[in-house]
Amino acid sequence: MGNILTGKYGVDENELWKYLIMPFMSGFVGYGTNWLALKMTFYPLEFWGPELVRIKDQPLGLFGWQGIIPTKAAKMAGTCTDLMTEKLINVKEVFSRLKPAEFSRVMEPGLISIMDTIINETAQQYVPSIWEFLPDTVRDECVLKALEESPQFLTSFMEDVKEHIDDIFDLKHMVVEHCVANKQLLNNIFMECGDKEFTFIEVSGFYFGFLFGLVQMTIYFFYTASWVLPAFGFVVGIATNFIALKIIFEPIEPTKICCGLCFSFQGLFLRRQDAVSEIFARVNTQQILTTENMWTAILTGPKKENFYDLLRAHTLIFTENLAGGLKPLVVAGVGADKFAKMKEEIAKRTMDELPAVIHYSYEYTTKALDMEKTICTAMKGLSSHDFEGVLHPVFEEDEAKLIVVGGVLGLGVGVVQLFLLF
Repeated sequence: MGNILTGKYGVDENELWKYLIMPFMSGFVGYGTNWLALKMTFYPLEFWGPELVRIKDQPLGLFGWQGIIPTKAAKMAGTCTDLMTEKLINVKEVFSRLKPAEFSRVMEPGLISIMDTIINETAQQYVPSIWEFLPDTVRDECVLKALEESPQFLTSFMEDVKEHIDDIFDLKHMVVEHCVANKQLLNNIFMECGDKEFTFIEVSGFYFGFLFGLVQMTIYFFYTASWVLPAFGFVVGIATNFIALKIIFEPIEPTKICCGLCFSFQGLFLRRQDAVSEIFARVNTQQILTTENMWTAILTGPKKENFYDLLRAHTLIFTENLAGGLKPLVVAGVGADKFAKMKEEIAKRTMDELPAVIHYSYEYTTKALDMEKTICTAMKGLSSHDFEGVLHPVFEEDEAKLIVVGGVLGLGVGVVQLFLLF
């Protein structure tokens, strides 16, 4: 066979092996470009190279690269949160599951630890002579009075928190802030949810590349222009990425192949809706939507002033009830103005100290909100179209970049192939 080919087409028999390995080389080009394109999607987390010239929010600079997802961490996290709140969770409904009385109960150890200190230090500051004169039993009674009032204080306060959660908690800001500060978080979501699909992209690159390589071998056997190998390298890189991405997300709905006589086909990612829903819910609630992160966002986020206004209103009522029994004695000793200042100080100290013991509520809050189950159940219940709309749009606009990156890498390999083999 070799003699026939070499004799008829003027190809040196010793050179024939170069043509025969083309499909395999093309397969490895397809695998390699897909693998590298995926790596370049997620890494590096920060821009690598001298950032001399670079368009804002674009991964490519004049001399360097940053992963596509880390580059657009803020935009992607914001889009993902918008889609999540539109289709998966209602923040107010989730927080309505908190039972204020139970919240107050789990916070009691924390309040005990701060009220004794606040009352003693404030009394010594404003009415030291009166406070020192009082018997220990009376001073203890003041602290016990605070503990008696605290359940009502926390219960009414948490009722207001539930009612006004949208005014004091900015979920989108919290998610974006965490994903920008730790870009690996966003990577984790996509890498774990799409683990099987990314593996498919890599492996399919070899098979699709091999098929394109057969065409490349045939054309180059008859037409040995120097541009053929680089051109086919570019085509292989483009095509393998394009086909793999299409197969992952399309068709959205199950589609019958062979007029319905053979089998039904659906995008690979969409076929794993239940498994992806579980992963998406778990990764989000364990790494981003944690109770600690949510409370931190409430206490320090852009709406914190609204939270502290709410807390101050309830703290003043709490302080009024707490100090009411001492009012005649204190007013007689230091005057009404100083008594008012003392109440303000107790209120301020309570506001300052309460965040430090909010961690006592974490376990209960996590259980009550049940975010993981909520997100997972809602995501499993989405239609195929809505499910595709939760994750795909987040990086859909950058699919073209992935495809082009594959093409450029394939072009480079084609040039190397030309000079090494021919």
